[in-house]
Amino acid sequence: MEANIQEKAQQWLDGPFDEATKSEIRKLQKENPEALADAFYKNLEFGTGGLRGIMGAGTNRINKYTIGMATQGFANYLKKSVQGEIRIAIAHDSRNNSRSFAEITAQVMAANGIRVFLFESLRPTPELSFTIRHLRCHGGVVCTASHNPKEYNGYKAYWSDGGQLVPPHDKNVIDEVNRITSPEAVKWEGQADNITLIGQEVDDAYLDMVKALSVNPDIIKKQHDLKIVYTPIHGTGITLVPEILKRFGFTSLHIVEEQATPDGNFPTVVYPNPEEAEAMSLGLKKAEEIGADILLGTDPDADRVAVGVKNHKNKWILLNGNQTAVLLFNYLISARKQKGISSDKDYVCKTIVTTDLIDRFAKSHGIRCFNVLTGFKWIAEKIREHEDELNFVCGGEESYGYMIGDKTRDKDAISAVALICEMAAVARDRGQTLFDELISIYQREGMYLEKLLSITRKGRDGAAEIAAMMQQFRENPPRAVNGSPVTAIYDYQLQQAKNPKDGTTAPITGLPKSNVLQFLLADGSKISARPSGTEPKIKFYFSVQDALPDKSRYDELDEQLAGRIAAIIDDLKLQ
Repeated sequence: MEANIQEKAQQWLDGPFDEATKSEIRKLQKENPEALADAFYKNLEFGTGGLRGIMGAGTNRINKYTIGMATQGFANYLKKSVQGEIRIAIAHDSRNNSRSFAEITAQVMAANGIRVFLFESLRPTPELSFTIRHLRCHGGVVCTASHNPKEYNGYKAYWSDGGQLVPPHDKNVIDEVNRITSPEAVKWEGQADNITLIGQEVDDAYLDMVKALSVNPDIIKKQHDLKIVYTPIHGTGITLVPEILKRFGFTSLHIVEEQATPDGNFPTVVYPNPEEAEAMSLGLKKAEEIGADILLGTDPDADRVAVGVKNHKNKWILLNGNQTAVLLFNYLISARKQKGISSDKDYVCKTIVTTDLIDRFAKSHGIRCFNVLTGFKWIAEKIREHEDELNFVCGGEESYGYMIGDKTRDKDAISAVALICEMAAVARDRGQTLFDELISIYQREGMYLEKLLSITRKGRDGAAEIAAMMQQFRENPPRAVNGSPVTAIYDYQLQQAKNPKDGTTAPITGLPKSNVLQFLLADGSKISARPSGTEPKIKFYFSVQDALPDKSRYDELDEQLAGRIAAIIDDLKLQ
């Protein structure tokens, strides 16, 4: 084992750490040196979104010491940035140790003289974002690892606007966290009277806000018996989703009971990720058994939502994140117009790897569509940039995250579930299904098909492999893919767009640097590559398109487009 790893492990054995932590390290030394090396080969990085990692002892793990040290760094930055009383809101999800980590965060903040508003029990991440603004806080923290496997936990930091940290605050907080090199630098206890528990009153304010987003409550009254199946996948959604659907007026909600109880072991799924069909399998089974109209599932911290519907063959399918975004954006834009509440100041926002079909129909509706980097913090930043001059309608990304209205500044599955059910009720009122609506959009604007391919590379070697893959694409980009010439290369790290035919370049403006590459092909296809910021993965996004002149050709065109994506993946030798 490398000497520096042995030295770091010994420092923990000799240092001010509890006996349970030291016992775990000694056990790894004897039984699993490889796991010990992974636990200590580096410090868990506090990135622009906070911390996320495997729970356990070590500098590269989520534990009470890494949580406490991160909190001390965040507290130090808040004290440098805010004059007068500092206020912060704290929440947590259903993961193992999340309550403990949230309480440690609260204790450290309180010991630093910061007034803390701590939720009395688990709550969805979007409610934390709302609460920051509602209680006029200067920041917030939620202890969650979103949809990662059960071994993970994390720490997401927010600023006063309710969005995750963006420049300059992200880098400044990182600098402060990196200055905390020992748990001895942490104020662990003191000033406990700075902590106030919050609960129902904030829940009601949040739910009232979401209820006000409804565009067609009159139609819900007529279609109140829309048969809805919902699964929280053992997460926080159970705290608010049933209540918001009740407040919207829906009377036929059927919860997947096997997944209704919050449980950090996520006993019924391999991954608690609604993007995975396996995680939604119990919901699909129930939806089919009871003859439901729609199925919805949220991830452990209830910021992402998956949707199941019946297709044109009366077969249950799961929509992908792009399809749900297309339906939701289209509904909100068109319904607001029909109600006479739209404005020429309205705009929507999406990420650069989300379907360009949204750009196309937004243009058809005469509404602005902004594109930002991956992550809702950039959508939140766009709202802040334009909040005095434009009106934000909705935002979204392909990874099942949506945000309606600007009172919450992070993706919000609670409001999304409610508006998706309203959208389904409006469709049913017209004798349509959501799948019918999707086909109609394809006929009008063109049919797009997208696919995400994630390649996992864990540990020290995995990070190097991912970096090498990006370097290879950057230094030796393809000239053609699947027989179609590459017409443009967008390198967001270099902030440069290149025409490979003549070598000319143009600057990419308005977006920060990011390690993302995009290749546009002559046939309208788009390929994007980016390393994940929260998981040991590199992600490839594929988008292909063609005209759908008649709905009778849907199956044929769907097969052709899927074949084109498969050929692109094969040509790039990604599988």
